[in-house]
Amino acid sequence: MIQSLYIKDFALIDELEVAFQEGLNILTGQTGAGKSIIIGALNMILGERADTNVIRQGANKAIAEAIIKVGDNDEISRILEENAVEDRPELILRREIRSSGSRGFINDTPVTISVLSKVGDYLVDLHGQHDHQMLLKEENHRSVVDGFEEVHPALEVYQESYADMQELRKELRSLKKRERELEEKVELYRFQVKELEDAELDPDEEEELEAEMHLLDNAEELDQKAGAIVKIGDADEINVINLLNQIKLHLEDIARIEPEFESYRKEISSARISVQETVQFAERYRNKIEFNPNRLEELRKRQNQLNSLQKKYHRSIPELIEYLSEIKKELSLAENFDLEIEKLEQEIEEQGRDLAKKAKKLHADRQKVGDHLSEQIEQELTKLGIPHANFEVRVDWMHASETQGWVTIDGQPVECTEHGCDDIRLYISTNKGEEPKPLAKIASGGEISRVMLALKSIIAREQSLPVMIFDEIDTGISGEISEKVGRTMRRLSERCQIIAITHQPQIASQAHKHYKVKKMEQDGRTVSKIIPLDENEHITEVASLMSGEDITEAALESAQELINKNTFKN
Repeated sequence: MIQSLYIKDFALIDELEVAFQEGLNILTGQTGAGKSIIIGALNMILGERADTNVIRQGANKAIAEAIIKVGDNDEISRILEENAVEDRPELILRREIRSSGSRGFINDTPVTISVLSKVGDYLVDLHGQHDHQMLLKEENHRSVVDGFEEVHPALEVYQESYADMQELRKELRSLKKRERELEEKVELYRFQVKELEDAELDPDEEEELEAEMHLLDNAEELDQKAGAIVKIGDADEINVINLLNQIKLHLEDIARIEPEFESYRKEISSARISVQETVQFAERYRNKIEFNPNRLEELRKRQNQLNSLQKKYHRSIPELIEYLSEIKKELSLAENFDLEIEKLEQEIEEQGRDLAKKAKKLHADRQKVGDHLSEQIEQELTKLGIPHANFEVRVDWMHASETQGWVTIDGQPVECTEHGCDDIRLYISTNKGEEPKPLAKIASGGEISRVMLALKSIIAREQSLPVMIFDEIDTGISGEISEKVGRTMRRLSERCQIIAITHQPQIASQAHKHYKVKKMEQDGRTVSKIIPLDENEHITEVASLMSGEDITEAALESAQELINKNTFKN
């Protein structure tokens, strides 16, 4: 239950704190007093999108905070653990709204607004003034049925199978698209494969080619320089080797006398050997130098060919080799498209059988819940003044054409969506002997309100939500019916805490705790306040709802009588 609500600098509210009670908490007050502002603050706490316009003029931020007593709830505990929030028997949910954005907190730990919303979904069902209109939109009828736990397991396994089918169909569309694209490119790819294969590309060839061309280009100079080295080493009269030999002999003689020359003798000996080896290598190298202009021309043509291919394809040689591999695969695929498509279509057919099986289970579970829900709503509507209501939840297959259908069920093609293959619609007749018709077409505003209250009553029983909030669910109903609505809400409050805004004395008279929302002037500004009423004030406020501002003794007596009657019956 919501134990307390604190609001600061939120619209007309400068600062407000109220403690709610167990049972049926009723809020009344004149139109524009600020009742819906309080509901709006609760909405913000529960993760609704924030509007910076709610910040009270002159304030830096608006604050809304609720302390909610929580029973054992594994899902809430899991969410808190995942977000490193301390799990307590009482949760403090807070929302701060600034001009720059908003922040959420649970137990003073910052959390995202989506986390606030997830936790709120397990704590509070908030029915706004216009929420009952969702029953008038048939696209929302499926969510009514799917809100029950009995549907969830079958829906989850169906959605897994649907996702697999979606992926296979996407793959098939992609494959067929590639087939069409490749049909236009096959001849080009065949030409390119032949051209690149004939070129016999090698990733290292360019480097080797350039090295060989460099040698052939410089063969004459290499021969001249190597010849010069040989000549210096082999000259008849004076050559380098002989000179080094003479120096070596002199150093040997000196070293016998002066040991300091020994190291130089060794160096000259080493140099003489190195020079001799260099001359011998230069001589051998001259013998293998190739003067081959034909080979050089051949290499230049090959280089031009490679350059031309790289320029044509805008790729380097390694990239051309990789590209050749890619287009050969594409050609192989093009030649085997029929087999690939046939294989994928077989997988889709098999997946379709699985999807149909899961769809049938989901369909059956929805029908079961729908039948149960119809029976329960009829019972609730009887208590709400529609004794001859005939309510139906119709769960039908979404039949489709051969091209649109994903699966075949009972010999008929059926359209599938991520939510299932069912068309779910609510039907009702409120008069005896009439055939049920679409709810959106025949129900009045008051009847829609009662259907919604009946639905909320069932949800409260099924889902064990600790708090339900109703913002003027009594719209469009008469005094006699509103009394029955009040009784339903009071009975419902035995299972969960109810906070309700109403203008009807018949509903307000049944409150366990009554609060009045007033708009007043304070320090030259308009503010909204919420005042808990004692027993006498409760009687006076009910009388005010019955007769207006001029409260007579007769009105007070009537209010007391109404309170006693409804309290006794409940």
